Amino acid sequence: MFVRFLTAALLCATGFAPPVTAGAQYPLKLQNCGVDLTFDQAPDSAVTLGQAATEILYSLGLAEKVTATSVWFTEVLPEFRDTNAGIERLADNDPSFESVVARKPGLVAAQYEWHVGPQGIVATREQFADVGIPTYVLPADCWHKDNASGSDGTRSTMFEMQSVYAGVNELGRIFDVPERAEALVAQLQAREAAASDKAKALNLQDASAVFWFSSAEMDVDPYVAGRKGPPGYLMAKLGLRNIVESDEEWPAISWETIARANPSIIVIARMDRRRYEADDHEKKIAFLKSDPVTRQMDAVENDRIVILDAHAMDPSIRNIAALETLAAALPVLGLR
Repeated sequence: MFVRFLTAALLCATGFAPPVTAGAQYPLKLQNCGVDLTFDQAPDSAVTLGQAATEILYSLGLAEKVTATSVWFTEVLPEFRDTNAGIERLADNDPSFESVVARKPGLVAAQYEWHVGPQGIVATREQFADVGIPTYVLPADCWHKDNASGSDGTRSTMFEMQSVYAGVNELGRIFDVPERAEALVAQLQAREAAASDKAKALNLQDASAVFWFSSAEMDVDPYVAGRKGPPGYLMAKLGLRNIVESDEEWPAISWETIARANPSIIVIARMDRRRYEADDHEKKIAFLKSDPVTRQMDAVENDRIVILDAHAMDPSIRNIAALETLAAALPVLGLR
């Protein structure tokens, strides 16, 4: 993975980058999360496992190729509401292997390796390959990340938006629309730069945060953001110190530990998923304000609680919107 992008960077630096408008060259060979893929032509259809993959394909103008979706945290992006309403949703969460195969997709595009990886909860990549269906996992879920360690994987280096852009560009090449991918990445990079400048202008010096995604049960250790995932990237951009020091993507940390760290703000995930009681952001807020430990934190006493779409806390094109949202929300909280 690193060698491929280093090569691309060198090509750009020396002026030998391929023309933006050039179509994909088939057979197209890719290495994707440790798996070698070859496409003799663009797939005629796709089933998506994960909202991030779905919204990338929609953003690339490929909705007509998407025959079914699954694994949703929040409402689809507003501009795709009508389109998405006409596409079958196999499941809000994890679809069955049989339901995916029944669609006979030319590609299964997955957001998370745990859906189609070695321990794939839907199926392994080999199982899909055995029935002639190639699988593609968004690189952001395996780029410098070990999904065999920790409940949601462990990162060895800080998440970077480049891993999301790599997924956009590779899906653009797979479906023979590389120019659309280039345009989308350029648009996202411009927004990222603008949002980063706005975040930097906050000039926070001693503010900290914790991002609470959900909890297996309401009063047990919550799943909070590790220091190297997308929320870690957001906090770094915003000048916030993550009070969680784990490299796991979403470690479970006790409320007593969080209360001792006393974060300046608490960012909680809002989602439509209802796998756990704590998926409901209103129940999260009620817990924070009533629990004898959490209600004493400065962030709770001073109502420094920010609500953010859950999907924006996982690797996706929505990470940019999250940076924009937080940069706009923080100035009124009186942080320093």
